[in-house]
Amino acid sequence: MAMVRNLLLAGAGVLAIGAAVVAVRTLTYAPPSAVDLSKVALVAVPKFDINAAAAHLGEAVRFQTVSHQDKADNDLTQWDALHAWLQATYPAVHKVMRREVIADHALLYTWPGSDASLPPLIMMAHQDVVPVSEGTEGDWTHPPFSGVVADGAVWGRGSIDDKGALIGLFEAFETLANSGFVPSRTILLVSGHDEEAGGSGAVAVAAALKARGVKALLTLDEGSAIVKDNPVTGGPAILIGIAEKGYGTLEVTAKGAGGHSSMPPPETAVGTLAHAIVAITGNPFPLRFSGPGAMMLEALAPAAKWPVRMAVANQWLFSGMLTKQMAATPTGAAMLHTTIAPTMLEGSPKENVLPATALARINYRIAPSDSSADVLTHTKKALGSIPVTLAWNRPPREPSPVSSTNSEGWKWVAASAAAASPGNPLAPSLVVAGTDSRSMSEVSADVYRFQPIELTMVETKMIHGTNEHMTLANLQRTISYCTQLVASAAK
Repeated sequence: MAMVRNLLLAGAGVLAIGAAVVAVRTLTYAPPSAVDLSKVALVAVPKFDINAAAAHLGEAVRFQTVSHQDKADNDLTQWDALHAWLQATYPAVHKVMRREVIADHALLYTWPGSDASLPPLIMMAHQDVVPVSEGTEGDWTHPPFSGVVADGAVWGRGSIDDKGALIGLFEAFETLANSGFVPSRTILLVSGHDEEAGGSGAVAVAAALKARGVKALLTLDEGSAIVKDNPVTGGPAILIGIAEKGYGTLEVTAKGAGGHSSMPPPETAVGTLAHAIVAITGNPFPLRFSGPGAMMLEALAPAAKWPVRMAVANQWLFSGMLTKQMAATPTGAAMLHTTIAPTMLEGSPKENVLPATALARINYRIAPSDSSADVLTHTKKALGSIPVTLAWNRPPREPSPVSSTNSEGWKWVAASAAAASPGNPLAPSLVVAGTDSRSMSEVSADVYRFQPIELTMVETKMIHGTNEHMTLANLQRTISYCTQLVASAAK
């Protein structure tokens, strides 16, 4: 009995020590990526007319710069009209900045700095918008290309994505130019014309900048925002994208005997393809609590409830639980691994005909820890001996590099973001979609993806959806943020 009692006491002691370690680590936890932003000197924002800015955004929305799946359907006169309108609406910008048109409709503006030794800033926003889904026009509170200013917002397709950011930049630069501001470092404004259809414009601009030997301090583009009801903190959280996933679509093709469906063979092309799809989707990429997704949770943990903070502070004990909890939603899971999504199927043109070929397109969003080569290896392993062929439908896009969270560029971007939403926690994050900024990796030390707009999780659905609108509060925050960032980093 004495031995049992001693063992129980020893076990209790070990548990007590473990609990004490967990408690101390939780109470003293600080995010590994945190930097002191209080010493970053930000300049005051000059006054500007938010009502005039809202009217300008409404006018920009009315240009139907819609990127269609088939480029032949694009009305390029809309881009030409937008360009002419920008020149007429922002005369001070066009007085101090040199304007170039690259790859037909991409825009590159250059505001020369007084000190050529300083690396420039690249600020980005694209001109094009996605189509409005046919049959949904009547679901909009205001017509989708009306640009109406009503109920404290500018309504219409592109008011957020991405003409809100584009007009925010032009309003900021017009304000600075009129105030007599002269940048110490060169400012580059890059506006792609086809971000929603592949981003060839941004690729061409990046190639031009590379040929000129440009290496910017930072690039800022769309991609993340201030989430008002962040599930980790239960309140607002400032999320700045430090990387974005890669993109690729594999075509999986199965062959079989064609013929009449009344006399099918034991295995058809469609049957083989079905087995292949099940095998591929049944073997997901492993979830990893690492990279930008994990960095986000680590940075937000001090503002989260005690159980989350305890788990993050003691990953040696709770890493499995953290991964499971974060992966409980599709959004959270997408932050932790490469995703697999069958999106398109092709088979017989008629219901009573066996196709000789059946094809599936499977879309992969590639995590920073993986590559397109890893995707092929993983998929082939999942398929085993299933007789199908694999081919990329176009060259895949690799994940972007992961940008720094302690560099000079990060400090300017993060400090300006903190000033735009004071008192709220700030964290790096992973952008699971794609942006034009990926093309700037070779000409910029760091690339960040952030719009200083406050949205709930539900409100984010209006982007590419119905009733897209930019509130005047978000527009004001966008202009102030861009003005302060540029004026501070280039003072």
